[in-house]
Amino acid sequence: MLADLLLVLHFAVAAFIVLGLILVWIGAALETRARWAWIRNPWFRYLHLAAIAFVAAEAVLGYACPLTLWEDLLRGGVRPESFVGRWVYRLLYYNAPEWVFTTLYAAWAAATLITLRFVPARQRGD
Repeated sequence: MLADLLLVLHFAVAAFIVLGLILVWIGAALETRARWAWIRNPWFRYLHLAAIAFVAAEAVLGYACPLTLWEDLLRGGVRPESFVGRWVYRLLYYNAPEWVFTTLYAAWAAATLITLRFVPARQRGD
């Protein structure tokens, strides 16, 4: 059960990293609407940048993600057997050479940093 919860948390972090940038791009295009003002929230933007920078750095340095290591420890090195674990595992982990993931993480980190430059975070009232 704990391993499944950790896997769901891992999936949520991955979704935050991927969807966060996509939503900033959409929000920048629709920014005239007040509902999209949250895309410039500094807490959101810098936490998002820190998350992808961490993932890219661990990939470039060849480190395994701590969430993956903890999940493996909780599972005793076996594949997830529960329904939630099985489906989230299939969505989160893909079978590809490691360099593909490292390249994707680094490119996503660069895109996040560039987006922060062109769609800067702002304090309320700026």
